[in-house]
Amino acid sequence: MIIRASLNLTKVDKTKLFRSDKTDGVYLNITLLENKNGTDDYGNHFMIVQDVGKDAREAGEKGAILGNGKIAGDAGQPRQTAKPAAKIQPEDAPW
Repeated sequence: MIIRASLNLTKVDKTKLFRSDKTDGVYLNITLLENKNGTDDYGNHFMIVQDVGKDAREAGEKGAILGNGKIAGDAGQPRQTAKPAAKIQPEDAPW
């Protein structure tokens, strides 16, 4: 599944940015929440919020809304799984 998203970086609480001990990158935890009322007027399926962590969330704190996301193309359709190849029965063998 592919989800395309846009973030409004001016709304990011920069105090929540963090560096990883293993990489040289700066990170921000986000959460995608499925729209309660389905697809919005712009075709978005998700709302993107800044993650505040379990303790803050349980205390009622909500993360800033940073943007929206949508399932791209036909990626929202159930995946088709390949059928296993039929086994050749001895009587059908080409030898």
